[in-house]
Formats: sequence, C-alpha cells, structure tokens
Amino acid sequence: MDTLDVERLRAGDWHPSPLSEFVLKVHSRCNLACDYCYVYESADQSWTAQPMRMSSRVIRSTASRIAEHAERHALRRVDVILHGGEPLLAGATLIEEVIREVRGAVPEFCRAEFGMQTNGVLLDEKTLDMLAAHEVGVSVSLDGDQAAHDRRRRHGNGRGSHAEVMRGLELLAGHYRALYRGLLCTVDLRNDPVRTYEALLETSPPRVDFLLPHGNWTTPPPGRPVVDDGSTPYADWLIKAFERWYHVKERETGVRYFEEIINLLLGGESRSESIGLAPVTMLVIDTDGALQQVDSLKTSYAGAPETGLTVHDHAFDDVLWHPGVVARQIGVAALSEPCMRCRARDLCGGGAYPHRYREGDGYRNPSVYCPDLFKLIGHIDRTLRRDLAALNAYADARPAD
Repeated sequence: MDTLDVERLRAGDWHPSPLSEFVLKVHSRCNLACDYCYVYESADQSWTAQPMRMSSRVIRSTASRIAEHAERHALRRVDVILHGGEPLLAGATLIEEVIREVRGAVPEFCRAEFGMQTNGVLLDEKTLDMLAAHEVGVSVSLDGDQAAHDRRRRHGNGRGSHAEVMRGLELLAGHYRALYRGLLCTVDLRNDPVRTYEALLETSPPRVDFLLPHGNWTTPPPGRPVVDDGSTPYADWLIKAFERWYHVKERETGVRYFEEIINLLLGGESRSESIGLAPVTMLVIDTDGALQQVDSLKTSYAGAPETGLTVHDHAFDDVLWHPGVVARQIGVAALSEPCMRCRARDLCGGGAYPHRYREGDGYRNPSVYCPDLFKLIGHIDRTLRRDLAALNAYADARPAD
C-alpha cells in the first residue's frame, strides 16, 4: 500500500496485535501436483530455491523467537501449524524435533498447540501414532467425491489421489479421531455444491472449510468475470451448499466460512482472515528461516509475501511493523473507497487480502469476489433475520407461566 504511513502509525496511538499463529514450512516440496496450488503454480516460484527441509538451526531459532514473542506479550497460547509443500515429507524425526524445541522453549504460562495441514496421502498408522503421541491436530485437503477431487488434486503423472486420501481419512476418523480437526475444500464451479458437501461428510469431519480459489484482478479466478456483469457464480455455488448445511434438524458438521459470517452478523468478530476486519496475527516461517506474510500472496507477483527479515536476525516484533503486515491489522483504514461506502463493509472486510490485488494498483481494491461476497452475506443475513423473527414470534405467542 503506497499510502500507508507506518511511521505516522508508530508515532500515534495505534499498536499492532501480537502474533499468535505460526505456520512452519517444514518441507518445501510436495508429493502431489494440484493444478491450482498457490505455492507451485503461481507467479512466485521462490520454492525452487528453498531448502527441501527445515534445518535444525532454523528450528532452534524459530522456537527461540516464538518463546521470545510469547514472553514479551504474555501470550497464554500459540498455535503452530506444520505446513509445506507436504509436511509429512519432512519425516517423523524432524517433526518431533520441531515439537520438542518449541514446547521446550515457550514460557511455562504459554501453551503451544500443534496442528498440521496435509494432503492426507501419507497418513498411516505409524504416522498417526507419532502425531497422537504429541497431540498434533490434523486437517486434510479434500475437494469432494472422487471425480471432483481427482480433477485437480493429482500426482505428477496425472494419477488421482482420492483413494489414498480416503484411506488416510478413514484411519484419522476412526481410532485417531481425537486428532481430526477438519477438511479444507477448494470451490470448483464444475462440481455440484450439494454433492461436494455430502461427499465431505463421509468421514464425519468436525469442521469443513470452503476456500475460494486464489485469484485477483490481474489473474482472475476461474469463472469470475473482472467486469461486473451481474453474475455471481461463487455466491450461487456457496448458497446451495449453505442451504444444504443450514436446513437440517441436527447439525452434521461445522462449516467455518458460513459460521464466521453468521458470527459477524450476530455482532461477533471473525476468526478468519478471509472475512471481516479482525487483525491478522499469523506469520509464515519458510524452510530457510525467511519470515513471510500470508503465503497465498504468492498469487499476486513474485516476492509478494517477503518481508526481508529472517528468524535468525529479527525478532517477531520487527515483522509487526512491516507495511504488508500493518495493512492486514489496521481494519477499515486499509480498505478501498468502494469498500468504505459499502453497507457490508464491516462484514466482508474487503475479502481476503490476496484477492484485492491489481497490477500497478496494489491491494487497495475491493476483492475480485466482491459481487459474490455481497450476495452470499446478504443471503445468510436474510436467512438469519427470518429465523430470528420466527423464533421471537413463537416466544411472544407462548402463554405466560
């Protein structure tokens, strides 16, 4: 953001929120070749120069910096997400080293919770026993039924991964269910939304999160016109999924995207960087120790998530004053003029930050998904208002005790 005056903010009353979620890229390669991957298929190809595995030196420095940040800001909890590439390629020895170093470094008053985002292909009993021993929660990427999933989540030779993922998920959802955190599903307009949602229910996940494909005004997502022609393909898809999820007698699972919108409509605060105005408090540490903003910024241009800082030479407080991090913490002050005038401003929050990018104009734009977000939020708002009105009418009609 060219207009962001960080020095003026430093001199004023605004202070950044401390970081509390740390995404550790423990392995920089993957055993799948998903065609929409923001790491390997985006404008930023820096992964090719990254070490394959996080070294012991980077691990120790990362643990020390997390502990330093927790001590400085009296953090009662930090979340550490093992990520990649595919984090399980790092092997059990390295993963256990990360867990041991971080938990051994943080102050006694701070709890370090570990999670992992995996494609699920390498989940087996030995691996899950190791993760269970260290209480590492596991989230898996699954894009629906076999046809939907294998369309895009394939091996390098073109072979689909659905069967392997489901084998791992059946183990995770069975004896190791205490580790099961949920599923991530990237929306594909070619897939039926209701069939996709129902396929995700097969292993009874505790939560599902629908992800909009990464794109922006320069490189738009599939099927999303950059000229507003009145179409809302992603809202239409998500509304069908919402209707199937919402109108059941007993809730089958949580859907994070919908729940965060509902939470905002009811006066709460979003816990997701994709919606709302809550400050983003996440930091990515790459295999070489580089400190990065949210790595989905790689879809904007080469080097977009870089801060120029490293875990060896910089405290995490230094990252808090990086202009890109500040822009994702200052709420409405980072929004574009159209967003400022929009009645859905505080709910949408401008959408996910990477989706606002336009070449030559930076990130001070509405989301490329703006029409879809407006329609989806409006639909959920009307649904809640109708049901709350019916509930109030029922309460008023009940005879007094």
